Amino acid sequence: MFILQGKAQHNDTLIFMQARAIDGDTMLLYQLPEFEYTYYKKPIFTTRRANRRYTRLVKDLKKVYPYARDAGEKLKQFAPILDSLNGNKKAQDKYFDIIENELMASYGSELKKMNIRQGRLLIKLVDRECQLTSYDVVREFRGSISAFFWQGFARIWGYNLKAEYDPVSNDKNIEIVIRAIEKGEL
Repeated sequence: MFILQGKAQHNDTLIFMQARAIDGDTMLLYQLPEFEYTYYKKPIFTTRRANRRYTRLVKDLKKVYPYARDAGEKLKQFAPILDSLNGNKKAQDKYFDIIENELMASYGSELKKMNIRQGRLLIKLVDRECQLTSYDVVREFRGSISAFFWQGFARIWGYNLKAEYDPVSNDKNIEIVIRAIEKGEL
């Protein structure tokens, strides 16, 4: 009995398999789960401006990403409670006020210190973490009229609450940096 451990490369993912050679044939025993072996490597830029822009993106993401991650966790935490209050508008409004006061006490002062770039990143990262745009979150929790008002107010200041996160094309650099942050490489 001979045991082989091999790996096959598919894009940036390693696939590990364990096999046994029996009478000259290789039999696959089982396949271990896939994992990515890539590591973060800062891109090389041809201009100083592009380098500064990327460095600023990394700095902004390090500041903003924890808030977006917490927003996703809070949304998952509060969603079942809000679903149970579905018919009672008064109880929902009271619970919304409690949630809003809790969030403002925890994050209000830090969020007020963010610049426009960081605010735009936060809006996109909320979409990444919650699978809902910020507009949809406000509409779901506060209603369509409130969401319309906040979208209009955001547009005045250069934000778009309907901005969606696109890790494949537009937000590819953001996704690379976030993955590096999650792995502890940044």
